[in-house]
Amino acid sequence: MRVLIVQLDPTVGDIDGNKRKLLETLANVCAAGGRAMAGARVDVDLVVFPELFLVGYPPRDLLEREWFIEACERAVDEIRQASARLPEVGLLFGAPVRSAVPSGKGLYNCAILVCEGRVVARQAKSLLPTYDVFDEARYFDPATEVKPVPFKGEMLGISVCEDAWNDPEFWPRRRMYDLDPIEVLARAGATLIVNISASPFHAGKDATRYRLISNHAKRHGVPFLYVNQVGANDELIFDGRSIAVDAAGRPIAVCPAFTEHVHEVDMSAPGAAAPYTPQDTVESVHDALVLGVRDYMRKTGFTRAVVGLSGGIDSALTCCIAVRALGAENVLGISMPSPYSSRGSVEDSRKLAENLGIEFKVIPISSIYASYLDALAPHFAGAEPDITEENIQARIRGNILMAFSNKFGHLVLSTGNKSELAVGYCTLYGDMSGGLAVLADVPKTMVYELARYVNRSSGSEVIPRAIIEKAPSAELKPNQTDQDTLPPYGVLDAILHGYIEEGESPEDLVRRGFARETVEWVVSAVRRSEYKRRQAAPGLKVTSKAFGIGRRMPIAARHSWTAH
Repeated sequence: MRVLIVQLDPTVGDIDGNKRKLLETLANVCAAGGRAMAGARVDVDLVVFPELFLVGYPPRDLLEREWFIEACERAVDEIRQASARLPEVGLLFGAPVRSAVPSGKGLYNCAILVCEGRVVARQAKSLLPTYDVFDEARYFDPATEVKPVPFKGEMLGISVCEDAWNDPEFWPRRRMYDLDPIEVLARAGATLIVNISASPFHAGKDATRYRLISNHAKRHGVPFLYVNQVGANDELIFDGRSIAVDAAGRPIAVCPAFTEHVHEVDMSAPGAAAPYTPQDTVESVHDALVLGVRDYMRKTGFTRAVVGLSGGIDSALTCCIAVRALGAENVLGISMPSPYSSRGSVEDSRKLAENLGIEFKVIPISSIYASYLDALAPHFAGAEPDITEENIQARIRGNILMAFSNKFGHLVLSTGNKSELAVGYCTLYGDMSGGLAVLADVPKTMVYELARYVNRSSGSEVIPRAIIEKAPSAELKPNQTDQDTLPPYGVLDAILHGYIEEGESPEDLVRRGFARETVEWVVSAVRRSEYKRRQAAPGLKVTSKAFGIGRRMPIAARHSWTAH
């Protein structure tokens, strides 16, 4: 069977726009066949789009609106009718479909196969994930039946995303589901497994995903086609990286990451003997962040971004990512020196702006800061200066950035990294101000790796060496460095990774060799900073456990981790 993989970037909720992309793809298929749309004869047998392509993933509570489901139904019917103009070519795409059962949510996450003006089959998703960023049981009912579909001489085993993930290798502690839909399809005689997906990116996931798909093919002796969504929707980034493997689990085709791609593949062809090569971790995170910024801006209607340039590595990296996502002409950098800013911070920021070719402004805040202190002096009399006065500077800067946003329509990109957000080393309504937190899921140690990657991939020193080599500092008081308050970032990030991403207890971390005092401080800081993170801008997810929708911790809570 010859299949066209259609790895596209839908916009959540834009049913008409997503339908138009689908129909334009079909028109291009016909054009490739050398005929007009009506009565065209083409070489492919099946055209496959990602999970819930018609509505984009994840549509969330839009699925609870009756008008939205009615619009989906109209669009599905238009696609069905359009398929009549493509004789013998099947179209497989994802959309929500009403269930016929009287109980439950009343909706399926469905793969729909249409051909020659009729609906050939519908296969609902069986496994509805509710872990991490997923909440599908809130909206959908599971499939009541899983069976292959005869089509063009094959028995298609159609599945949807999570249906392929119930592999014991990936649930070492406890399997999530009793049912394995892929095994059911294979035992029922499927000769080609097709999985339409909207699988969010995190670093290293492409290697895991390939191993999963290859294992299915080898275990059941059936070729496997996996078509994934690409693009970014709010915090979630989808890397695409659609894959076709032969019955021995060898790659027939691997689509590129983080870009729309349409690829024709012969599923009867033998796979390559060469091993699958995952994308480099740092490169993949960089590319994910660039796509995340670009899509967030495009899909929310912004065209220009503003970044507060402190002379530090976080703001420098954020600015570089913004330029790669939007173009230098659409990025503004603003340096806002205070009484404690070093001369180097302003000059380093200026040099970065020159290297990137962006507009650059310097707006000193010392006089504004002095006005604040004068206004507060009668009320603060007798109280020693402390973090209050430090944070005022950050909040002045946040106000200035938001003023540019309001006046000129720029989106403020906040620059804080995951390490800072984890322990609250950030200022509410100050450096946390913004519409998108670009580095919110990037640990500080990876910030340095990404900065070096930017320079390496550019072939020049875009981020000045002085920015990369200087000791990190908020510069809110004389001679301040981050390590006055925080553990060394190598230690901090290792503890945070174990505690947040791996779910280790503090006692586990102590047994691994971390100092108890340091572990206790980090864990306590994470807990008491929950209220800050709840008010943070949306952050782009690039690790296996990000702050935000995938980590739902209470704020007003008291829980002890001490072993008894």
